[in-house]
Amino acid sequence: MATVELTTDNFDEIATAEGIVLLDFWAGWCVPCRMFGPVYERVSERHPDIVFGKVDTEAQPELASDFQISSVPTLFAVRDGIVLHARSGALPEAGLEDLVRRIRAVDMAAVHRQVAGEAAA
Repeated sequence: MATVELTTDNFDEIATAEGIVLLDFWAGWCVPCRMFGPVYERVSERHPDIVFGKVDTEAQPELASDFQISSVPTLFAVRDGIVLHARSGALPEAGLEDLVRRIRAVDMAAVHRQVAGEAAA
């Protein structure tokens, strides 16, 4: 699957869906963002079952504010609506592939138990 442009109109539907969603917050003026873009696109093509979303922070300042984006690129990994990873800075292709592998390996039943326990506290 190619990358998907996320806006305030489609963000909630896509980012909270079941499965894995990667969110790349970027800006056109950002050199590391422009270098990371092709890497992100290539990895997205190898993982058609994962949504690779891109949020242009200049065009979507509300989303950037909601996620408290202070530097770009910033990458979030969300699985089943739960943020499992958030980090600023561009990743090399091998690093992004490793992140995908680690997010796939997460025991979501344990995560849901932990979230439920925190909510009950």
